[in-house]
Amino acid sequence: MTTDDNSLTLLVTANPDPESLTHHVIERLQEALTPQAVEVADLHQEQFDPRFTLADRRAYHQGGDYPPDVIREHRRLERATDLVLVFPVYWWSMPALLKGWIDRVFVNGWAFEYSPSTGLRPKLQHLRTHLVPVAGSDAGMYERHGYERALKTQIEHGIVDYCGSRRGATAFVYDSEQLLAEATEENVDRAVRIITEAIRSGRPTHDTEDRRE
Repeated sequence: MTTDDNSLTLLVTANPDPESLTHHVIERLQEALTPQAVEVADLHQEQFDPRFTLADRRAYHQGGDYPPDVIREHRRLERATDLVLVFPVYWWSMPALLKGWIDRVFVNGWAFEYSPSTGLRPKLQHLRTHLVPVAGSDAGMYERHGYERALKTQIEHGIVDYCGSRRGATAFVYDSEQLLAEATEENVDRAVRIITEAIRSGRPTHDTEDRRE
């Protein structure tokens, strides 16, 4: 399966430094996916408010009447066929800003529906979600301590699967703080290739399989 002319990839990032490796990966993905339609959501630049307020809590229970900024994100995601989360790993997870975006946007009544009487009904089947965690440590450390598996379980199973989104590719950029620019760029090249191929083919590409090549 290949993507059609109506496909749109939404790249979402949460890093305050526009000169960061995270933003470099975003730029590389934009270039690699051309001429396919791509939209970037820079949560810091857009000043998205990640705070889950009482209004959000009420909307969650009601399954509707969402705040205006949440509705804007819903409309943006509804236009997308592929979602790519590109983020620095903070304390073996995503930054608070990105987590707050998910908390507020992926809500009951839109991303899924749940009630005690009917149970869970996922609603994001139209969307395929990919992950690009930018990690400071090397792959060996992530494997030895189970960090990679824990992070993927938290996001792929706990969020993506729960909402019914199809799993795309997960491609870690390891050793992001090393001094050798050439080695870092090789890691970025690999991650961009994995994500781009997964989007264009419509099939997931596993990062662990790629590292064994």
